[in-house]
Amino acid sequence: MCATCGCSDPTGAVLVNAHAHDHGHTHDHAHDRAHGHDHAHDHDLGHTHDRDHLRSQTLRQIDGFDARTVTLERAVLAKNDELAERNRRRLAERGIVAFNLVSSPGSGKTTLLERTIRDLGGEIPLTVIEGDQATENDSARIRAAGGRALQVNTGTGCHLEAEIVGRALDALRPADRSIVLIENVGNLVCPALFDLGERAKVAILSVTEGDDKPAKYPHMFAAADLFLINKIDLLPYVAFDVDRCIAHARDVRPGIAVIALSATTGENVGAWYDWLRASRAAALA
Repeated sequence: MCATCGCSDPTGAVLVNAHAHDHGHTHDHAHDRAHGHDHAHDHDLGHTHDRDHLRSQTLRQIDGFDARTVTLERAVLAKNDELAERNRRRLAERGIVAFNLVSSPGSGKTTLLERTIRDLGGEIPLTVIEGDQATENDSARIRAAGGRALQVNTGTGCHLEAEIVGRALDALRPADRSIVLIENVGNLVCPALFDLGERAKVAILSVTEGDDKPAKYPHMFAAADLFLINKIDLLPYVAFDVDRCIAHARDVRPGIAVIALSATTGENVGAWYDWLRASRAAALA
């Protein structure tokens, strides 16, 4: 069990269609568990101190925890951070930049990735790691849009961890100087605590979910460097105050960058692409 959130251990996840061969068939593989890791955000977007503060706050809010629980959680997170830093170093050595997309289910992450691949894939090599509890639906959509994707099925696990992302990178072998987009399992809670080796977390919220979500799920938005408000084409039909939502987000993460867009219609997606370009350029500088 995951000592942090109580879900089944996602490091037992299955990499689906890890090896696609030129002769036309694909093998499914359940890989053995990997090794161990450490954490030091060298990049400008990192905020390790804030994340550690949030972890401590989370622990204090857990009813009835004891010293053994706290010690075990710290050990789990320390191992994950070590492995995340290993992922980060190996990506940096090849000029690869990774972004961790986090949201609740149905926010439009996959639709945004489909459009991003179609619009930006000819300019920058893009690879996608798809995290879900089950099915290959999302990775199939990414491949249909022209992207390279690997599905990670976590079973009852509610988030990705650095170990399984490292194994996915082994299987995918993304191109040098490319971007890796990690679509995390739909969940506004647990993924906030787990560094995967990304340059930044990107929190996505659709206008159908309510403008108070950053206040209700502060750890996720405090851990993010970019906040995307999606499905703005639906604003005339829902009670959602964009300014209030942004204010809630900046209460927990002052200065967070915010982009309001529609992945479906394409409205303002250019701002998202500009952010990706600028973040990649900063990482490669």
